[in-house]
Amino acid sequence: MPFSHDTVKYLAHLARIEIDDTRDEASIQEDLAKIVSMVDKITLANTEGIAPMAHPLDAHQRLRLDEVSEQDERELLLALAPQSEAGLYLVPLMIEGS
Repeated sequence: MPFSHDTVKYLAHLARIEIDDTRDEASIQEDLAKIVSMVDKITLANTEGIAPMAHPLDAHQRLRLDEVSEQDERELLLALAPQSEAGLYLVPLMIEGS
């Protein structure tokens, strides 16, 4: 399938690709023809009886059990803070409100 100069410019515009003048337009047309030829070959593959896949890898996420794995050290960590109140860390005001 030959690609005209206008088709190449149009495809470049759609793809938001700037084609510089250093590359030969014939080379671009040849590359596009190769891509279309490859797609044509792929469409000839016999896919009868093959179920469509959402993803080529049939992988599942391994999840850990939702169980407590560490001790509650809240009081110990709050004791290390310079100031705390009602289970919260108190920090100095950095930005004054209006």
